[in-house]
Amino acid sequence: MASPSAPPSSSWVILGSIPSVSTPEDGGDASVALTAPPRVSILTVSPRVFPDPPTPRFFPFVLATDPSGLLLLQANLRCTPTREVIDRPNSKCVTWKYNNRRYFVLDATTSSAFQLPDPQATILHQAYLGLVVSPGGGGHYVVAELQPIIGSRNATLLCFSSEVGEWVEKRVHYPLEPRPWTPIGVLSHHGRLWWVDLSWGVITCDPFADEPVLGFIPFPKERVLKCREGWGVTDEYRYVGVSGGKLHFVDTYNRGKGAPPTISVWTLADPDSMDWTLEHEARFTEIWMDESYKATGLPKKIPTLALMHPKNPDVVYFFLEERLFGVDVRARKVVECEVYGLVAPPSYCIASRFVRAWELPRALSSGNWSDGIKLAEETYSRPYQPSPGDYHLVGDTRQTFIG
Repeated sequence: MASPSAPPSSSWVILGSIPSVSTPEDGGDASVALTAPPRVSILTVSPRVFPDPPTPRFFPFVLATDPSGLLLLQANLRCTPTREVIDRPNSKCVTWKYNNRRYFVLDATTSSAFQLPDPQATILHQAYLGLVVSPGGGGHYVVAELQPIIGSRNATLLCFSSEVGEWVEKRVHYPLEPRPWTPIGVLSHHGRLWWVDLSWGVITCDPFADEPVLGFIPFPKERVLKCREGWGVTDEYRYVGVSGGKLHFVDTYNRGKGAPPTISVWTLADPDSMDWTLEHEARFTEIWMDESYKATGLPKKIPTLALMHPKNPDVVYFFLEERLFGVDVRARKVVECEVYGLVAPPSYCIASRFVRAWELPRALSSGNWSDGIKLAEETYSRPYQPSPGDYHLVGDTRQTFIG
């Protein structure tokens, strides 16, 4: 039994997407300093994983987490700009390479890091890349990137299987109209991958299938944004995640039509459903009026959306003034509030993509816990002064054909 002075533990954590870089104490390539929500747990990776000094333009980034303890990480390293021609069957395109992107699957239970081999085809964008563990067990997984071509009914699913040990390309039918997909990240749920566009909806498929089929579930009609509407800020006001075994869509985006600012929580009843159900909706003014919010001392200001509690879909977390607080939306009450502490970015760059709700494997949840805080304002942001576009998602979302 933990002593009264021991830091609290939890079956899940809020993991900062940007890790620190140093040699972990155990000499491995990855370790996690666990702290109970609403504070943020910090991943540390070794210089072998990220050999350069991190900056707001070049830094490691966690793309996906899994309850098995596996993490998918991109190491975005500086390089000399070079022109690249990508020659593929039936198409040829040209692009410029401004960085050297390496990808790792980390096992937090063993402190190990496996660098994925470079595929013959190019991995185009970090926000199209996801990890899903095999439902058949055995510790196997698939890392997959969806590569749509705007205006085409065809796409490529680029897959790495740990069981096979190599990348393969699978051709898939692309079911969407010719509108640019705005990638923000990829989830694993029910043995599938789910690609998220916070302005439009989600694409899902089973990457283990020999002939994968893409399915598209748009958000409720009144919640679908126009192309490029909310560009660059949707992950401050919207979130898609798994809670209580179901997929949820949280929306605080105000379209400026005179309606009071609200938070709404929608649920996809099952993985094969096409309809989102509105679970509950609350006005921020109702939350601000409650004594639980007044006790935080926070201003009556629209906060930045962070994530959803992975076990209780009534609770949604927000960033505001270096604090992260949880709100029971159904009850209109604040249930948790703490200074959060991140490696990066600083608070004025914060958005939901910089934290991950991670359900822990037993080997980690029973381990050592801390209550330390490391503030972003004291790390990557000094002496370098960030400019607009720092801490951005990296990759190419379109291809220019030259032949």
